[in-house]
Amino acid sequence: MAAVYEVQETISGFLAGDALEQLAGYLADVHYADLAEALVAFDLDQQLTIFRIIDNAKAAQVLFELEREQIAPLIKGLGKQHLAQIFREMSTDDAADLIGDLPDDKQEHYLSLMSRSDAEDVQELLEYGEDTAGGIMATEFVAINKEITIEEAIEVLRRTARQAETVYYVYVVNDQEQLVGVISLRELITAPPGTRIREVMRTTVISVNVHTDQEEVARVVQKYNFLVIPVVDDIGVLLGIVTVDDVLDVIEAEATEDFLSLANVHREGQYLEMNDIQRAVLRLPWLIALLFGALLAGSVIQFFEGTLESVVALAFFLPVMAGGPGNVATQTLAVVVRGLATGEVASHQAVMVMLREMRVGLIVGVVCGSVLALIAFVWQGSATLGVVVGLSLACSMILATALGSLCPLIINRIGIDPALASGPFITTLMDVTSMLIYFSVASVLLLNYLR
Repeated sequence: MAAVYEVQETISGFLAGDALEQLAGYLADVHYADLAEALVAFDLDQQLTIFRIIDNAKAAQVLFELEREQIAPLIKGLGKQHLAQIFREMSTDDAADLIGDLPDDKQEHYLSLMSRSDAEDVQELLEYGEDTAGGIMATEFVAINKEITIEEAIEVLRRTARQAETVYYVYVVNDQEQLVGVISLRELITAPPGTRIREVMRTTVISVNVHTDQEEVARVVQKYNFLVIPVVDDIGVLLGIVTVDDVLDVIEAEATEDFLSLANVHREGQYLEMNDIQRAVLRLPWLIALLFGALLAGSVIQFFEGTLESVVALAFFLPVMAGGPGNVATQTLAVVVRGLATGEVASHQAVMVMLREMRVGLIVGVVCGSVLALIAFVWQGSATLGVVVGLSLACSMILATALGSLCPLIINRIGIDPALASGPFITTLMDVTSMLIYFSVASVLLLNYLR
């Protein structure tokens, strides 16, 4: 943050003194990510001045880094000619992401500012699902035919590498453009010039299908520690590549989506960009539904009204009985949902995962129940009351770990996002079940032995 503040202060000084030539020299050395973050401190006219000073390649990088609500006024103010030059420097996957967020009528307008070949590439990417490998892949890559020599391959690299997204790996194709191998840049440079590519390439290539979900793509890249992964169609034709920077964006987006889903505010797009009414409307349906769940918990208490009247001390422990198991269930839910998202937990492992979490719940329940039982005994001098509250809390916590692990696993098995098995839902469910356990145990033990 200190670096960004310095950038803002320095830019402000140059702008105030109208020292645009010095500003241009300074901005040439500022990283595009820092510049994008610093831009929020300036008004639109100042932002446009900055964009007109920096080179088009950096302008393309900065533009893509900005929040989507900042982009619309900028691209309108830059003008068609300047914007066309910026789009020319932007990679196709970035341009597709940027244009894909615009209304359909605007998309056609901005596609028309691009070169015909670039516009066709972007249009092709827009036709893939935005959450698929095709939607996030770049079409600028280096591919060489397996029959050419090392010397010829290096010449191909010299001609095409400047336009490629990355050249860490060089992919090898056959005459039908199907992916058949890969060779690293190091292997390419060190091999004898006259050697055929097919003689030195590695034929085992891990790739993803163009329709593969972006979250699965991220898992593959993470599993194999790739910097880039090739994307192929159903018959193996090489269509593009997904680089690690795109994977990081996917991981961030999916993590944000899952986190918001846990709170039942899941929605496509940026939640914080909505206005107050939109955010309230998004939350209200679930919250109203959960109100009825809370009323159900209240009806359980009313059903055992006689027990509560007979032993008033039971009321003192109601908040603990409601909150403790709900917290344990939410913790378990978060662990299992994260495991499903990262691939550490599979749906077929439901019984194993549930039993493992229940063992944890047993330990937690026994410890917490013992502490609460001791408190009840010291406060009321009743060993039976201590047994009731301690046993009830322990049983509720064990059940909480079972429900917290089982719900997302079941939902994931039927093909629904497991994050929708949300914390508020689990908490409300535990309110009902923990009250039922508490008063059932109290009715059996207290009314028979305490009175």
